[in-house]
Amino acid sequence: MTNANEEMRDKALHAPATLRNREPILSVLQKVLPTQGLLLEVAAGTGEHAAFFSQAFPRLRWQASDPDPGARESIAAHAAKAGLNLPPPLDLNVSELGWEQAIASPLDAILAINLIHISPWQATLGLLEGSQALLRTGAPLVLYGPYRRRDVPTAPSNEAFDQSLKARDPRWGLRLLEEVAREAELRDLMLEKVVEMPANNLTVVFRRS
Repeated sequence: MTNANEEMRDKALHAPATLRNREPILSVLQKVLPTQGLLLEVAAGTGEHAAFFSQAFPRLRWQASDPDPGARESIAAHAAKAGLNLPPPLDLNVSELGWEQAIASPLDAILAINLIHISPWQATLGLLEGSQALLRTGAPLVLYGPYRRRDVPTAPSNEAFDQSLKARDPRWGLRLLEEVAREAELRDLMLEKVVEMPANNLTVVFRRS
């Protein structure tokens, strides 16, 4: 018979890419995130990033979220395994109109890792609209993942990845960074920096004006 701790460990999911990308992402976050306040991680997935990053920001309250019940169980499991006192993960879907109404407090940062390309375009617009409503002036919206860029050739691996995503769901796929930035600016989110990352990914930082 398993005990509660063993049952919790069984719910902790693992994404192999997390171990490869968490250190490079953290190096950017340490430059752009506030050291304290409230951060919302959208589509936190397995919760491995939340458990790892939150330990590097002990005074920043890390609120993870994901629309998938299995992901929320995994987020809680990873937090428990790491001995972290994180808030329970929220059931949020940024594709749904008015999702931001579930967040009571103004936010000091929003983070979304590998969301933009593995979701319909409506999710990107919903994330930007919610960020406009929730972020304090000057607070960052940080996005990580692969993108297309108008004046930069797309890596063959990213082209293949884009095709595989569209085969799974025609609404998915790599987004043009300039289009994301244009939609963000329409919502008072100004592009601050684009950081080249390993494996042809980018970290994109916007600021709420």
